[in-house]
Amino acid sequence: MLRIAVPNKGSLSETANQMLAEAGYALRRDVKQLVYTDSANNVEFFYLRPRDIATHVGLGAVDVGITGRDLLLDSDSSAFEVTSLDFARSTFRFAAPVGEYTDITQLEGLRIATSYPQLVHNFLQTHGVTAILVKLEGAVESAVRLGVADAIADVVETGATLRAAGLEVFGPVILESSAILISAPEQANGLETLLRRLRGVLVARQYVIMDYDLPSEKLDEAVQLAPGIESPTISPLRDERWVAVRVMIPRHEANRMMDNLYELGARAILVTAIHAARL
Repeated sequence: MLRIAVPNKGSLSETANQMLAEAGYALRRDVKQLVYTDSANNVEFFYLRPRDIATHVGLGAVDVGITGRDLLLDSDSSAFEVTSLDFARSTFRFAAPVGEYTDITQLEGLRIATSYPQLVHNFLQTHGVTAILVKLEGAVESAVRLGVADAIADVVETGATLRAAGLEVFGPVILESSAILISAPEQANGLETLLRRLRGVLVARQYVIMDYDLPSEKLDEAVQLAPGIESPTISPLRDERWVAVRVMIPRHEANRMMDNLYELGARAILVTAIHAARL
């Protein structure tokens, strides 16, 4: 039975559980449940603190887990990233009072507040910088004003929170993070099935099916506009001058392709969501 660690709370939890449900797994209904068995799919879910998941996976207590790339790298665990799950994206940057620093070499010997000390330590080490890391669990932006740090290293989204605290980003990007699937060093049976299912969910979210009718003589031009994953499905219609076309296209390109195909002469253009896929 494949043992899967799932975030029990926080920004990763809701989307991770939704993704697993879309992948066909039965999940707990009571948020107080710490362990739930889906016998039909031969998996067991363990609901853990997001920060602890990489440690449990690395130690082999569970086989795989969903966590953030930032949390994996900060844990110094022996677990490894299997694939990105394309949600909970974040960017880690250094920040300090406006105009104070322009390069991370200026942080030599200074105090840096962060919730990810191991991640920041490893990054600074690769750049030959030694600093004093002050670990905080939250409200990192206030550390400089409170006098406990000279700079911070934290997640930056719009930068509004930093500006409100009188800070600005500087230096290189520390990390581009997202939710990921991680595995123990010894890969367990069942991982490939889980991976195929999760990738199927990602495909279903990124693509749609487009159906349309088209004059036969326009087919080659239409295929150039929307070639599909491998090749469109072409079916004859009762009127021999027309064909029906079905093609899989990127979701974000759907409206543009509809406009282009309509101008080419396509009619009865329909777009349908995909609920699951295997490519």
